[in-house]
Amino acid sequence: MADCMACALSSGERPLPGGLIYRTDHWLVEHCVGPLGVGTLIVKPERHVTAVGELSAEESEELGPLLRLSSSVADRLVNADQVYNCLWSHAGGVPAHIHYVVQPVTKAQMSTFGVHGPDLQTAMFSRGETPDPADVERVADEARRLFPPVNNAPCK
Repeated sequence: MADCMACALSSGERPLPGGLIYRTDHWLVEHCVGPLGVGTLIVKPERHVTAVGELSAEESEELGPLLRLSSSVADRLVNADQVYNCLWSHAGGVPAHIHYVVQPVTKAQMSTFGVHGPDLQTAMFSRGETPDPADVERVADEARRLFPPVNNAPCK
């Protein structure tokens, strides 16, 4: 899809730090490219979809178990105090490729920023500090070991 960052990352048109971490028949898991911290995962449909209501029955059936699994992996990656799961679906105020942000959050992060929940995410974006690419690579490798060893073929 033209001008879709999620599609460009999946297809290799844009660099994806950490690469593909995990895939199911319909979903991809990658490390977040934004400033939400090391260990933050993105769970997105492989095909370009801009609303949850557009998901197929098969995509919907895989989503809940994959979010649970991804949350467990994210928690183990950074020993989180909580793991946030947020649907993001806009880019520049326009519906975009849906993706779930699976963000492991620690007490240290909440203390550093002085907030939690959506305010923590806003503060992290305001600060704009993206994780070191070497840390992302290391955490992505660890995440691959934590996901079950099935369906980890490269993106189509």
